[in-house]
Amino acid sequence: MITNYAPIIIPFALINLLAFFIMLADKIKSAKPGTPRISEGMMFFLASAFGALGVYAGMFAFRHKTKKWYFLIGIPLLIIQNTAFAFLIYLFPDLKITF
Repeated sequence: MITNYAPIIIPFALINLLAFFIMLADKIKSAKPGTPRISEGMMFFLASAFGALGVYAGMFAFRHKTKKWYFLIGIPLLIIQNTAFAFLIYLFPDLKITF
């Protein structure tokens, strides 16, 4: 049964791992003045592309961006959005979208 959802679960896990490690990389870069940082827009992009759990875990694991109100509110909202979309994929696995 789980193998039917492997094409969904594997990319979901990979994007969340990537988002988690991007939060770590930006935290490391924040300690060195003058180094180019990873933009907050990129972090929100990863969160909206199913990486919200990874960003959220990275926020608290590395104490990074936890004082920014738009991260404290936005990332949990994106977790809800990610979960709702994943639930729709679960409900309608054979749905074909054509343009």
